[in-house]
Amino acid sequence: MGTARDRRDQARQFLADGQDPSHQRKEQKLAQSETFEKVAREWLELQSKKLSALTIAKARWILEKHVYPHLGARPIGDIKAPDLLGVLRKIEAHGIHQTAHRTKQRVGQILRYAIATGRAERDVSVDLRGALAPIVTKNHAAITEPTRMGELLCAIDRYVGQPVTHAALKLSPLVFVRPGELRHAEWSEIDFANAEWRIPGEKMKMRTPHLVPLARQAIEILRELQPLSRAGRYVFPCRRPGQGPMAANTINRALRWLGYPRDQMTAHGFRAMASTALNEQGWHPDLIELQLAHAERNSVRAAYNRATRAAERRAMMQAWADYLDVLRRQGGPSMKAGAGVTETFLLVDAAAYE
Repeated sequence: MGTARDRRDQARQFLADGQDPSHQRKEQKLAQSETFEKVAREWLELQSKKLSALTIAKARWILEKHVYPHLGARPIGDIKAPDLLGVLRKIEAHGIHQTAHRTKQRVGQILRYAIATGRAERDVSVDLRGALAPIVTKNHAAITEPTRMGELLCAIDRYVGQPVTHAALKLSPLVFVRPGELRHAEWSEIDFANAEWRIPGEKMKMRTPHLVPLARQAIEILRELQPLSRAGRYVFPCRRPGQGPMAANTINRALRWLGYPRDQMTAHGFRAMASTALNEQGWHPDLIELQLAHAERNSVRAAYNRATRAAERRAMMQAWADYLDVLRRQGGPSMKAGAGVTETFLLVDAAAYE
């Protein structure tokens, strides 16, 4: 009786305030149906039109793994800061602090979308500022000393695992793209006639199309790899036909098999290897940063670089591949600029790039 009386009194109050009780009930029912998972999936669908497939896949995995089981069925407008903190604490308990921070970021984006579409009133993730353990930033482990670089290259040559994995290992130091960009390479992006790999912007971290000039050695690896790709879409396919590209951790696992622990070398470390050595050899930093596809803050300068420096980048990439061949053949002797290889590897004077 008490409940019925409360509902009656509430209905009378609505009428006194000029509101339709049935309309209020419909609104309440609608609000209850706007669950976090429903809104999150709607947000993901919209974001998929402008974010890379890899970014969307990571966001979807975080939500399905860590958020939906706890908050997915909750009305999004009812979620409070302690509810979200409870989810994040569970993630932290596994020691994956970066994932906890990334989850907080994604949930905040979804809540702000819900606010914009009238299904939530505030983003409770902002109330958790300082509530999570800080991320301890670690650089990707990389081998940058020439002698050890030569040893690594020789070890890669001796790899006896899957041929596709072997090809990915051999190509990694020659192109020094991000591991995700490498494993998602498609044959349609490879231009053998012009010796270049053009990566679409949606696959790149900075959302800008990227040109990778392919040295003669890189072309040879790709030619040898073509019959192994089973005429499929991906340059580095998964071992199971039709299952997409090579797994995310394949190159890292291969490096461990070769005897390189994660604190010595990683798949991402090939980028640091190239950056360190090329800078030491005197190549212009702009060329190196452009080839690493790092963000250029000055938009005019970025447009100039993209438009005019392709030939210089081709020269640098071929010189780099030749340098690696020398390290491999000679077992990794010191080959820094000024140690007798200036004319061989610095194809033009560094001043020409100023």
